[in-house]
Amino acid sequence: MRKLKRLLPKNSGRSKGSVTVRHQGGRFKRFLREIEFKRNKKDVWGKVESIEYDPNRSADIALVLYENGGRGYVLAAKGLKVGQKIINSQVAPIEVGNSLPLGKIPIGTSIYNIEIRPGKGGQLVKSAGSAAVLQGKDDEWVLVKLPSGEVRRFNPACWAAVGQVGRVESRTVNLRTAGRRRRMGIRPTVRGVAMHPHAHPHGGGEGRSSVGLKHQKTVYGKSAVGKTRNKKKYSNRFIIEKRKKGSHA
Repeated sequence: MRKLKRLLPKNSGRSKGSVTVRHQGGRFKRFLREIEFKRNKKDVWGKVESIEYDPNRSADIALVLYENGGRGYVLAAKGLKVGQKIINSQVAPIEVGNSLPLGKIPIGTSIYNIEIRPGKGGQLVKSAGSAAVLQGKDDEWVLVKLPSGEVRRFNPACWAAVGQVGRVESRTVNLRTAGRRRRMGIRPTVRGVAMHPHAHPHGGGEGRSSVGLKHQKTVYGKSAVGKTRNKKKYSNRFIIEKRKKGSHA
């Protein structure tokens, strides 16, 4: 749909001509699809017109035609089919693709596209194949176990969609050629130890030398190991149980 797409400017990882993000550049022209992470069209049934590929994310997206005549893109859940009807409502059935507040979802249900703040729109569990599980409830909070293993508490007024994000096979796709990666905007990555010492802190040495430093560093000389999460991040207070070491979201 033309109104739901706009051309995505290509910056190739540069700001004012200087490289600010490494390993980016040279991709094909790409359109940005406007995704309804907020699922604002409440209490209006919508019919899935198509399941489409989105070059800007790992998950597929679904084009939904609503009864009021509007259209919108939403993240496609696993098992969502063309012709299926979905709804965003306080009293929505617990079915794949429907969206409703966490306080209305039964314990043990798989969910995705979860809000951290009510009305903010989906911020968590949006990548292909991911799903969280609603673990428990009390008077003030809802406990949710995220794909990383982390357990968080959420306001019951936060919204989420029922099911698992589709395109589960995304993580096992073999890109096969370097050219395909270049067309996606991914430039080659060179190991720091293979560079000369003026180009990288790991560079220099004879033959297959090791890092040679106490800690690994980025090309800018900053530490590349340890905890990098902001200690004052606003959502830290919602974490009940941290994710296990070595697990990834």
